[in-house]
Order: sequence, then structure tokens, then C-alpha cells
Amino acid sequence: MLNDEELLRYSRQILMPRFDIAGQAKLKSARVLVVGAGGLGCPVALYLGAAGIGHMTLVDDDQIEIANLQRQIAFEQSDLGESKAEHLADRVRRINPDVSVTTLTERLEGDELQRQVNSATLVVDCTDNFNTRFALNRACVAARVPLVSGAAIRGEGQLSVYDVRDDISPCYHCLYSEQGNEDLTCSEAGVIGPLVGMIGASQAMEAVKVITGVGKPLIGRLLILDVWQMEWREMKLARDPECPVCKSRESA
Repeated sequence: MLNDEELLRYSRQILMPRFDIAGQAKLKSARVLVVGAGGLGCPVALYLGAAGIGHMTLVDDDQIEIANLQRQIAFEQSDLGESKAEHLADRVRRINPDVSVTTLTERLEGDELQRQVNSATLVVDCTDNFNTRFALNRACVAARVPLVSGAAIRGEGQLSVYDVRDDISPCYHCLYSEQGNEDLTCSEAGVIGPLVGMIGASQAMEAVKVITGVGKPLIGRLLILDVWQMEWREMKLARDPECPVCKSRESA
């Protein structure tokens, strides 16, 4: 149930007929795992915290550096050297003290990764390397937990939702092979700041849609943004029936 202060805080969301109190109650009961507290993770965590997610776990083992400040909007000059996850968690709590926020400041791997995914309602992938993305995907498929995935580099971003509870949904591995994909980081290729904000905010929107059941999530669809032309393209995504990660979902 929502108390009087919550009804006031979230009134602009509750006013929407399709959203209503029922949608807000679903956000309040949700547990979201956000992996990565950088350019994508900052807007994801801030928007989801403001929206009233009940519990959020933020994962990042990095410290704030001066080169982060151009795009990682939760941080400022005086925060240099601090833990990204812990500082972002503090920002979320200051925006909305009703949100329970925990942090993990070590790399999430193996059994601990699966344990965290198992306890989540939804996972948001805000990472910048393929190994972590593939590991998150495997854990989400095994736990049948939806995964909201985003990426941004240079002036290009992409966004999709992978949810093997839905028969039409591919998993991340259906699209990308673990062989031959090399990480290209912002430190090597560059990235424009507002782009990560746009993709991160879109990831937060997709998370809200999946959790509340309001709207049509990006399941089976990939959005690609060219920010220099301000053009969005949509690609239809199909399952790979021979995908070694998700082909046995029917028996899960």
C-alpha cells in the first residue's frame, strides 16, 4: 500500500489512467539490479529511484575520475576518487529516501552474479564490456529475469529488452557471438555526453514498462540511435532456435 506522502510524491505518475496506483505499487515492490554506475547507470539509477523503485542494487568496482565528469551526471569535481556505486547510491537516497539502495563495489561474477540476478525483478545492463554482458545474459536466462540492455559509443547508441519469459524474445547471445567481439571503450573511441543520458533514460523507461506492464517494451526489437543525425532506426530481432544459451527455455 502507498501512504499519503507516496501518493503525493508519485501523483504525476498515478494520474495516468493506465498507470494508476496499481502501477506505482508494482514499482514499489520491485527489486532492480543495475550493473554499471557510469554514463548509462547514472540516469538509470536516478530516474528509477525518483520513480519509486522499492529496492535497487548498484554494482560497480570503479572510482570516479575526472574524465567521467563529461557524461556521468551524478558526479562532480569534489567526488573524484570516490566509489561510483556508493556515491550514486547516496544521490538516489537524497532524491528519494524511501528507496532501499544497496551497493556492490567488487566485480560481480560466478555464483554471486547468479544469486543477485535470482533475487531481482529486473536487471539493467549499463556495462561497457562484452564479457560482462554475456555473463549477465546467461544469468538472466537461467533465472528467467528480464534484461534491459543499452550501449553507447561515439555518437551511436542502442537499446533492447531481452525477456525469455516471452516466447518471441531472443536473448543477447542470439544476436552476438561470444567469439570475435572485441570491446571498444569510450576511452579509445570517445562518446558524446548527452547520448549516454538519452540511452540511459530510455533504459529506465523500458524498466518501468516491463515492471508495471504498461506499454509495449522493446522485446524482439532493437533501437539504434545516430545522435548526430538525430535518427532512430528499429530492427526486428528473432530468436536463434539453436542458441546455446536460451534454446532450452521451454524446459526451464
